[in-house]
Amino acid sequence: MEQDLQGKIGRFTLPDIFQLIADSRKTGTLGIQRDGDIVMIYFKKGKIVYGYGPRQAWHLGELLKEKSIITQDQLNDAVKTQAETANSKRLGQILIEKNYISRSDLEIILRRQIEELIYSLLSWDNGSFKFYENQYPTEEEITVNISVENAILEGIRRLDEQNRMNEIFPDTNLSLSLTPSPSERQSEISLKSEEWSLIAQIDGCRTIEEIACSQKTPKFEVLNRLAGLKLAGLITTTDGKKPTADHLAGMVEDLAGLLERYLSKKSSVIPNEKTTLQSPEEITIDITSDHSEY
Repeated sequence: MEQDLQGKIGRFTLPDIFQLIADSRKTGTLGIQRDGDIVMIYFKKGKIVYGYGPRQAWHLGELLKEKSIITQDQLNDAVKTQAETANSKRLGQILIEKNYISRSDLEIILRRQIEELIYSLLSWDNGSFKFYENQYPTEEEITVNISVENAILEGIRRLDEQNRMNEIFPDTNLSLSLTPSPSERQSEISLKSEEWSLIAQIDGCRTIEEIACSQKTPKFEVLNRLAGLKLAGLITTTDGKKPTADHLAGMVEDLAGLLERYLSKKSSVIPNEKTTLQSPEEITIDITSDHSEY
């Protein structure tokens, strides 16, 4: 087995290595190791076609269930079948054979799984790598076609956002609370349904970590939304002590105020007058907030 490229991460960054493989239109497998983690990325003529790692944040079955493509019972049945066949078949192939999913369903989810894996790799600043020309450790029934350039751009964007989130939430074990809204300052903000869902989880006691892990969407996306709500002055970090009755009543009043302003604004629309209607996924409300703390 010919080893075309190998070395230590640090002297070469992973974006550099990915780009070199893409520019050379190489076909083969890039093995990347850090501590006990080993990740394999398959390339075909410089394009990423497959990838897997033992500690991927999003496993195929959970991704399919999260998208409501399969049920928990269907996932359990497929996992049981996989165990009975001694892992001779990939979980995705078993789900297709059982008619729980289509090939198209699997390709969409598989692409997301591989992209998430690549994004996580770009934050590695140590470890080692080896590239095996024209070699694949396993045969895959279904592959994807991912541009290295696009993957690197998105991965770097996420790293930038992660650094921003670390500045906003240096400790995710802190609790969150709704911010009091003084009446002397007003601004307009649009809240989407996902943001309303997060606000409903904030009670002054639950931590950032607990809220992020309780959602079906990836933790990165949840933290990003929470960071946006904090920058907008809607929420703030607290010491996590159980809120008093007065404080709890104030939080309920703040939340009710947001809804009241939205409803009053909605009812003020004049019938038969040309208006631009908003999507039900995004509603615009007038709120008051004090950004002096931020």
